[in-house]
Amino acid sequence: MDRCIVLVDAGYLLGAAASLLAGEPSRSRITVDHTALIQGLRERAESDTQQPLLRIYWFDGAPDRVPQPEHRRLRVMPRVTVRLGALTRSDGRWAQKGVDAAMHAELTELARNRACSDVVLVTGDGDLLPGMMAAKEHGVAVHLWAVQAADGDYNQSEDLVAEADERRVLDRAWITKAVRAKDYSGVCAPQPAPRPEIAAILSAPLPDSALAAPAERSAPQPPHPVPGPGQNGSEERVPAAKGVPTPKDLAALRAPGTQPAQPPASATLRWSSDKGWVDRPAAEPPEAASMPTLAQLTTAEQRWADREEDITTVGGDPFEVGQVFARRWVERLGDQSHLQKLSGMYPRIPHRVDGELLRYAARFGLLAHKDDQIDERDRYAIRAGFWKEIGVRTGVEHAPAGD
Repeated sequence: MDRCIVLVDAGYLLGAAASLLAGEPSRSRITVDHTALIQGLRERAESDTQQPLLRIYWFDGAPDRVPQPEHRRLRVMPRVTVRLGALTRSDGRWAQKGVDAAMHAELTELARNRACSDVVLVTGDGDLLPGMMAAKEHGVAVHLWAVQAADGDYNQSEDLVAEADERRVLDRAWITKAVRAKDYSGVCAPQPAPRPEIAAILSAPLPDSALAAPAERSAPQPPHPVPGPGQNGSEERVPAAKGVPTPKDLAALRAPGTQPAQPPASATLRWSSDKGWVDRPAAEPPEAASMPTLAQLTTAEQRWADREEDITTVGGDPFEVGQVFARRWVERLGDQSHLQKLSGMYPRIPHRVDGELLRYAARFGLLAHKDDQIDERDRYAIRAGFWKEIGVRTGVEHAPAGD
């Protein structure tokens, strides 16, 4: 077939671009315009091979092979197919597993089936050498593209370079059309913000049942413990007194049959919204408890359609995710008075709706990050998108954080 196919090792392309532009191979140091990057790859491939493009295969790693937001944006683009390998962490470093094998299998299968006349490989890994040789034996012309190395030397396997039919270098001028380094100039790591909500919990009065145990532990003890009947005549060790209640003590605050302890008036409870940490009232307004969740408003047919839209249309940007959730919630809301009540609660989203919103966002890989920590900035963006859509529906402008 007189057409070309592009196989991209995303780890190589973006890692080498980060080294070139930011001085280190960490992809977190760059921002990528994937639409411009794909368009650039297509135009360059068709120009170099003089053949129309059949498809671009994008190979990358992801934790548990769950598509990340960038993968969701890529896989709905025309003529783009995303193939994911595993992303595993060892000794504090992340490594791709299965990406090279997937590229090798795709390359040899395409060549065997004569699906194309030219293949463009954007990679530097010598493990693809057998696949490259097999493709050539099936009559496919192999074009090897490199990203300009930061030190001016090769950043590809010499065997790949020697075996390729054609070789091109994607230089800095080409790379910067779609990729740029993040600007960290003048930015210092912020000091950890105080967490008054933790202080409030610790300062909350404990019920008598919870105070009894710490009191017993703090009772005066003999200066020299007397050997007891422990094994081998060992001394019984007396637990040290604690000035801070244990988790078990705190659990008694919510134990069945007990009244929840109220924090003192001086304590400040705070919560995260699209505007950052804001003061939280002692309890939600009564109308929040009656606010229906999206699951309650969604039929089985709508649930199927939602999943289809999530897979094929929703890119996974945090702000976009919040908008999509809010749009579905509003469109299925029978009693529009709930919408006005919700708007009046800004910036607080009722707990049950907010929890459902964040669980929905988790489907897009937004909340599980490399350090297995929830990124609070994503939460702000998700909620800002939610409130933006609510504002459009009610005519009340809800400004995101920083506006």
